[in-house]
Amino acid sequence: MTTTETARVRTAQPSAAAPRLEETRRRRRRHRPEPFTVASYVGVVAFGLICLIPFWMVVAGSLTDESVLSQSGYSFWPDPFSLDAYTTIFAGSRVWLSYGATIFITIVGTAIAVTATSGIAWVIARGLPWLSKPLAVFAYIPMLFTGGLVPMYILITQVLQLRNSWFAVILPLVVAPFLVFVQVSFFRGTPQEILDAARIDGAGELRIFFQIVLPLSKPVIAVIALFYAVTFWNEWFHALLFISEPAKYPLQLVLQNLITSVANAADLGTVSAAPVYQMRLAMTVITIGPILLAYPFAQRYFVKGLTLGATKG
Repeated sequence: MTTTETARVRTAQPSAAAPRLEETRRRRRRHRPEPFTVASYVGVVAFGLICLIPFWMVVAGSLTDESVLSQSGYSFWPDPFSLDAYTTIFAGSRVWLSYGATIFITIVGTAIAVTATSGIAWVIARGLPWLSKPLAVFAYIPMLFTGGLVPMYILITQVLQLRNSWFAVILPLVVAPFLVFVQVSFFRGTPQEILDAARIDGAGELRIFFQIVLPLSKPVIAVIALFYAVTFWNEWFHALLFISEPAKYPLQLVLQNLITSVANAADLGTVSAAPVYQMRLAMTVITIGPILLAYPFAQRYFVKGLTLGATKG
């Protein structure tokens, strides 16, 4: 091989390897995180810690001895470790009865609320003449103003005779107008071809609603059910108004009484000197624990259902 041919081969080799080098650089650029991505992860982690640290301090405080907690306040680690608050809370029957009341209110209230909201939303979404628009106005008015506390109290206690009944807590929260219109937007995105095909096959409106529309609406129903469940689980104000029997107090009302009055702490257990500060934190942990565990099961539906319900229509 002559000198000229050797030089040509040497000059041709870099040009052949150039595409490979360029591809390698592109791969490195793809794997290299962008500054915005790094900043987003850092921001999310920081926000998560901001939310997690106070919750952890409540848990640690509920496990800290009352004498240290009353003098030093919150700490990251329970020192000295103590289970006196949980022993005192679960020694009596008050918390167990309150748990039963809260579970009943949450399950029954959520079932009734989801059923009512879905039915109203479907009628509004159907656009039926002389029915859909008046019903939409009827559902929209409570978003602007309400009748007030006194008329509601008279309605619940004198007209419906629901005093000292758990349904006095459930019925005022059965229909949330905002969730009605979220579900209306989702229902309007249901393919009309599917509904027309069902009608051609002889399906009635009720069969279409229960066998076609509701199975297609699982994401938005899961979101609405989660919103209602959290609302009913955290409800204490209506229980304070309409329930006077301590055996029917929901869990949140027991916690509210414990926070506002030190004397009510003795109702939770059998001890004479209850660890009040420690019990407040322990009751907070006991109260939010079950509803906090419900979020992971509805997480796969939560974002999808809320997004579709807000954009379709």
